[in-house]
Amino acid sequence: MSGGLVDQKDINDWKDRFNKAIENKAWSSASSNTAQSWKHSLFECFSPPSLCLVTCCLPCVTFGKTHHRTRKNGNMEGYEPINTSCLLFYLSSCFGVHWALQAMQMQDIRERYNLEGSCVGDIFKACCCGCCALIQAEKESEEHEKGMKGVVNEQYGVGEQMKMGAQH
Repeated sequence: MSGGLVDQKDINDWKDRFNKAIENKAWSSASSNTAQSWKHSLFECFSPPSLCLVTCCLPCVTFGKTHHRTRKNGNMEGYEPINTSCLLFYLSSCFGVHWALQAMQMQDIRERYNLEGSCVGDIFKACCCGCCALIQAEKESEEHEKGMKGVVNEQYGVGEQMKMGAQH
């Protein structure tokens, strides 16, 4: 299925991420020497109030939103509040293992935006400050994805020249 509540691409993505974690490739993940600080503190979780309220009442929705923004479309095109990642987070919370998914998402965000932190720190945040960590991840991903809009990923080709505009 694709485009509905359960997206097969998301399921395969999560399977691949779980396999990577099981193979012990993810647990040693620590930030590089060039890593940047997070722009949003873990305890900036009360602002904006709407995000705080949604996350406290329906943390799976915020988790799914962040997943969509970072793994599918930074512009949030095609986003549905109830999606595969939201349902997976909800089901894992029924068994008390939602912290593992959350830690994996935080690691993904750290790697994607070159942010400081470690796997142990991600697990600690997910276990002890789950809602605050979800809000931090959402705010951080939103800001970084907005910053990536309009970024040109092309270089000048051989033989192309820069031209100076008309002088007034």
